[in-house]
Amino acid sequence: MTIIYIDNKKYEVDDLKNVLHNCLLLGKDIPYFCWHPLLGSVGSCRQCAIKLYSNKNDKVGRVVMACMTPSKDGIKVSIQDKDVQKFRRSIIELLMLNHPHDCPVCAEGGSCHLQDMTVMAGHLYRRYRFPKRIYKNQYLGPFISHEMNRCIHCYRCVRYYKDYAQGTDFNVYGISNNIYFGRVEDGILENEHSGNLIELCPTGVFTDKTSLKNYNRKWDLQYAPSICHFCSIGCNIIVGERYGKVQKIENRFNPQVNHYFICDKGRFGYGFNHRDSRPYKPKYFTSNSYKNLTTNEAIRLAQNVLKKSSKIIGIGSSRASIESNYALLKLVGSKNFSSGMLQDEQLCMNYIVSVLNSKEFHIPTLYEIENNYDVALVVGEDLTMNSPRMALSLRQMIKRVNNDEIINKNIDQWNHLAILNIAQNKKNILYNINTNSTKLDELSSWNYITSIPNQVKFFLELINQMNNQSISNDFCDPFLTKKVLEIAEVLLNSKRPLIICGSHSRNVNLLKSVVKVATIIKKMNAESEIGVVLLSDNANSMGVSLISSISIEKSLSIFEKTKNSVLIIVENDLYRMFSTAKLKTIFNNNKTVIVLDHQNTMSMIKGSLTFPSTSFFESSGTIVNYEGRAQRFFKVYDPNVYQKDISVMDSWRWLKLIGKNYYITNNTWNNLDDIINDYANNIDQFRNIRKAAPNSYFRIINQKIPRLPNRNSGRTALMSHINVHEIKQPTDVDSMFAFSMEGFPNFYKYSSHIPFIWMPGWNSPQAWNKLNSTKNLRCFNNDLGIQLFDKKYIAPNVDCKIDQKKVYERDGLRIIIYYLFFGSEEITQYSSLIKTLIPKTIGLISFEDSKRLQLKHNAQVQFNCFGSLFSIKLKISNNFPVGYIGLPLGKIGMPLSLLGQAINFLKEAL
Repeated sequence: MTIIYIDNKKYEVDDLKNVLHNCLLLGKDIPYFCWHPLLGSVGSCRQCAIKLYSNKNDKVGRVVMACMTPSKDGIKVSIQDKDVQKFRRSIIELLMLNHPHDCPVCAEGGSCHLQDMTVMAGHLYRRYRFPKRIYKNQYLGPFISHEMNRCIHCYRCVRYYKDYAQGTDFNVYGISNNIYFGRVEDGILENEHSGNLIELCPTGVFTDKTSLKNYNRKWDLQYAPSICHFCSIGCNIIVGERYGKVQKIENRFNPQVNHYFICDKGRFGYGFNHRDSRPYKPKYFTSNSYKNLTTNEAIRLAQNVLKKSSKIIGIGSSRASIESNYALLKLVGSKNFSSGMLQDEQLCMNYIVSVLNSKEFHIPTLYEIENNYDVALVVGEDLTMNSPRMALSLRQMIKRVNNDEIINKNIDQWNHLAILNIAQNKKNILYNINTNSTKLDELSSWNYITSIPNQVKFFLELINQMNNQSISNDFCDPFLTKKVLEIAEVLLNSKRPLIICGSHSRNVNLLKSVVKVATIIKKMNAESEIGVVLLSDNANSMGVSLISSISIEKSLSIFEKTKNSVLIIVENDLYRMFSTAKLKTIFNNNKTVIVLDHQNTMSMIKGSLTFPSTSFFESSGTIVNYEGRAQRFFKVYDPNVYQKDISVMDSWRWLKLIGKNYYITNNTWNNLDDIINDYANNIDQFRNIRKAAPNSYFRIINQKIPRLPNRNSGRTALMSHINVHEIKQPTDVDSMFAFSMEGFPNFYKYSSHIPFIWMPGWNSPQAWNKLNSTKNLRCFNNDLGIQLFDKKYIAPNVDCKIDQKKVYERDGLRIIIYYLFFGSEEITQYSSLIKTLIPKTIGLISFEDSKRLQLKHNAQVQFNCFGSLFSIKLKISNNFPVGYIGLPLGKIGMPLSLLGQAINFLKEAL
């Protein structure tokens, strides 16, 4: 810390930050454009001018840029000096010369940093009366609109896209007053984090095309803090709604998880919520037709079915909340409750839970990945496809310059261009081992593309080498032997190595071998601060794995063998797991199958009795991310308010009503707090989960937190098409939020769960930089969510014994999985917009296998498995493992149970 003087007042500030950043932290208003906390300073916009004085006796001073001025001890600066105020006003007038007069129709909808800074700088009237510069806009895909005429040349977009996210298809072109930011030609932006351009751009050059279809001003939306459900990272988001539809998703700052950025899947994947075919009423299948039921009719029918049954089997879901899974567990009992995972995935998750429970290794956050590690080993995980936000963090780790070098060269950490200059092409080490090529290969020091058994075999040799044992005779490749020696040396000598693996490989032996390597590193290098990341498939895979359960195969086996049994499926689609032929015996056996879901999945279509549940936008609950961080998401709106003829509820509420007369103990879940208290008291792993968020009784001076900004307009007319009289606002009994703009306005001082971002004079997402200036702001005190693995359990040492038979099993042409950014995650596939971006089903095989089977590139081929016929297009890869065929399992029509199956006959389709 150091002392500086601002407008003759003394302040203690962080000497590692520039003057602009420190002024914002102190609550000062300085207009700026090009600076960003994660992108650093380049001084290109010249907007953040301040007056710097040489000493206490200097009365004249000189104009400097606050973002390029280090916070040296004793310096004296002025923000309010008349010269710098005039300078800032003149600069923004120049920036606005060619800016169009289209604010009323701009897609920014008031969420505009340029507007805020123009008002702040005091530029009120245009004096320019000549023709404006005009650009041709580009098509950048279905997500982002491009309006180059609004550009002020701050360079934020290219610094983020090219330098930070390392995208290769976006750049700056031209010279002088004819600079253009875009692609070489029209086309979809290829980077998985391109949507962040929308929030980064201080003007309306890049806007959200998905929300433009339902144009709304920022202050007219209803908001709630939520958690992205599309992978296991648990990124924090803000969801905006109007007219009963999600209109926009924005990043919600979390210092330990997603910072300022989220991926495009999380930002644009919400289209599934408004499918025309979404179920809104309970249905009963009878006489080859469906009959719509009222809420009471459906509940009574379900209760009668349960009373007459001999056994109830429950299949939960890793995309459903802990509350919904627990409600199902209470209804069917632990012996009849399935996690909804296939056995191979459940084995992996059980092992991951045992590792986290052992507390043997530190599980790093994304922030720690970016800043704390110098060597990374990624095994069996395609991070860009499955955990894109972690892939972005890993890219920052790889290109991060050593802090010692920055200090030795006397360079400030915010000086972006200087750091890039000394970095040159230096990179931290990344080893990437996978079954297929990945986007991280371009940064890797070495890539090893091979089958899962060969990966395990490689790690067994790595373990032998680390234990000073000789390489086995079976491992005869001299090049691989050399790499084993190299990786062993690098990992053992590294001060901060990072190992990333997970359940996407569906192979517990690979997980065990990776953990064994980490164990040896920790044992042999006492100074090593090793980090281990064990990723899971879905948003709540970790949460449901903390509940005692059986595999989905075992649950279906019990259902088939037990007479007069009932199957309840909660937010899970069996057709994603199994082939149609295999499921015929489940859905066509005259037994009752009750399905609860918010999408019209094949299981909902085939179910005997179906109940429409709410999506995570319409409900509140808890999920647990890969590191064991329990986070609460909150409903944005109640769909029943906008449509009076529907019956939609949280899954756990349906289950409570269905099992009202069936529960052994009296069920008194009146709100979310009650069910949370129930499972927190009964499952030890969840004992601290109440701390994930305040309960529903939380108030700030006896007031709830408003979901609506106080400038919200047209609120009383929203329901006029239903009733000309104003409808009473719904009451939220599950949270501290109100479906109203009435409530405590300065909630950010008391709660880390912020429904929308706004500060006086700051309407755009740049208000996050202003918001963190409040000293008592809780969201920057790392209290978002609660770590469940907070103590070392009395448990046996982590099992690292590897089944040698399975490791060395000789495979034929067996199915392995490869992942798609759009098309592998289940729910986003139901979005009509995302569907247009999902590639056709392609099978990957090696050149050797194509030659042996006499199959050509792009050939349409067919194969039989589990009694079903599958048709795919073939692609030949020189890097693909011999003896395997890669399929995008999890995509609609490609069940996950195909993994590991042998294809005996692959023929070209006629």
